[in-house]
Amino acid sequence: MTPADTTISVKAAQPASRRNDLAVALIATLAMVAVNALGGFPGLTDTGGDNDSLLRLVEVRDMLAGQGWFDLHQYRMGVEGGFVMHWSRLVDAPLAAIILVASALTGSMAMAETVAEVLWPALLFCLALLFTVRAARSFAGAGAVLPAAVIGAAALHFIGIFSPGALDHHNVQLTLTMASLSLLLEAPVRRWAALLAGLCAALTLAVGMETAPYVATIGVCVSLLFVADPSGERQIARDFGLGFAGVSALVFLTTIAPSAWGQPQCDAFSTVQFVVAALAGCGLAAAASLDMANSTLRRRLMALGLLALVLAAVMVFLFPQCLAAPYAEIDPRLSQIWLGHIEEAQSIIQLVLDDPAMVVARFATPLVAIVLMALHFSHGGWRRQDSLVGALLVVAVLVSAWEVRGSTFSIALAVIPLCAWIAKWRQRAEASPSRNSVLRMAAAWLISVNAVWSGAAGAASSAFETGAAAKDAGSDALCHGKASFAALGPMPATTVLSISNLGSPILAFTGHRALASLYHRNVAGNVLALDALLGSEAEAKAILQSRHVGLVALCRGNPESRLFAATAPDGFLGGLMRGSVPDWLEPVAETRGAPLELYRVRPTD
Repeated sequence: MTPADTTISVKAAQPASRRNDLAVALIATLAMVAVNALGGFPGLTDTGGDNDSLLRLVEVRDMLAGQGWFDLHQYRMGVEGGFVMHWSRLVDAPLAAIILVASALTGSMAMAETVAEVLWPALLFCLALLFTVRAARSFAGAGAVLPAAVIGAAALHFIGIFSPGALDHHNVQLTLTMASLSLLLEAPVRRWAALLAGLCAALTLAVGMETAPYVATIGVCVSLLFVADPSGERQIARDFGLGFAGVSALVFLTTIAPSAWGQPQCDAFSTVQFVVAALAGCGLAAAASLDMANSTLRRRLMALGLLALVLAAVMVFLFPQCLAAPYAEIDPRLSQIWLGHIEEAQSIIQLVLDDPAMVVARFATPLVAIVLMALHFSHGGWRRQDSLVGALLVVAVLVSAWEVRGSTFSIALAVIPLCAWIAKWRQRAEASPSRNSVLRMAAAWLISVNAVWSGAAGAASSAFETGAAAKDAGSDALCHGKASFAALGPMPATTVLSISNLGSPILAFTGHRALASLYHRNVAGNVLALDALLGSEAEAKAILQSRHVGLVALCRGNPESRLFAATAPDGFLGGLMRGSVPDWLEPVAETRGAPLELYRVRPTD
């Protein structure tokens, strides 16, 4: 068979394999929805205090109520006037569309929101799993499809960002990243794949800056593959660059208000990201298209080196503020007391000290996958597929070591080499059936399932947990549930002082304003809340009166409440935790003994 015949047969088999992969992803998605529904549909979408998902829902509600497309203010959070969120309308738009269609069909906006809370994460789960399976097929052949479906579904379910009610943008970013990787793996034999990969890379960057390391890694890999193999990678590099630059321009024009085009933002898609993306994408496409830039290895290196220098110069001279640490401008007290205790922003060092079991759950399978790829590299036979998957996996683990939130990407990416490992042992067990080969295959399956590591680590650490800790954890969960805000909702709208963990639930479940929140742009509101909660009763009273705060919400079981009380035991919050209520506060009778206690601020004479 000639190479041309082989290419034709591969292309002919693609539609059938794509249909099979889609069927597998759909079956796994239905199984996931069924598992989640076992707890009962009434509680299916109660996010239990997931601040980002709740605030996303609030943002969509505000847009449907008439808030402008370009207006990202959160007016009910922070000091009066609110603050501008750093999120993208690219996630709000499909959610709003689902709610509009569902409300037209059901006649109920509440039912429509429930439909969106179930349908949107399930749709993203299906797409993320589909791209994982497609990537596994490209990486290790048809034998890796079943392991990818099983291990991939288990991994995506474990990381929690696809659960019902998960409206946060992290699931969108992971789905787009897996799509970009899968398309690049298929690019040599599939037309338009590289262009679509560039599109997905640009979209994931536009949704949030957290994925900048992964987008940069993908771009560098495409560039280096082009340098090493121009005949096979030239068109891929060109199409990827054009897709990346083109979609970045489209996103800039459609999601950024013309009045803000000249306002650089480091934490959200703005002129900074657009300029860099346009230069990088167009520069890569030009280097891949012009013979004068790609005819020799030296010229390719010079062209891409010049592009890197231009991008570095743009950042240094035009946008130097974006080279600083992500949270450099946050008040030092917020960094120390607030940001330092946000779980997803903690480093692996802090996680080892606070929760060793979580370290095992979040890092075991990615590290196993890296070891497998290192062993494969040491035995020779490195391929372009290995370069793409290996680079992304290593970067994801490094990001995870800096901030644990990166583990959602590393766990998902680890599925690809792990399922190739399982496929190898399955093939050996089928070719030479023996007890030893079957046991090794079974071990490969067990080692590759993230939940196995998590369960083992949890069982090992459970002996050290106290009953009090378990009780506090339960109380914390109850504070964030929708039912806890039943008493607060009907009260006349006012500003509520609480810990930052209650900010988004207050907005989502009631019509009140929240002074504090978990968002780094809410500097003024968070500083005032910190001063009030840690300060004396007199200082708290002055702040509450000057900011027209009408209610104080207290969740004793929340770790943030305990942290503040321990930091300032004689402060305002510390006193409330001890049961010392100042005379200018009136306890709300119906919340006595409830997980969420409410106190009215008595009007001044």
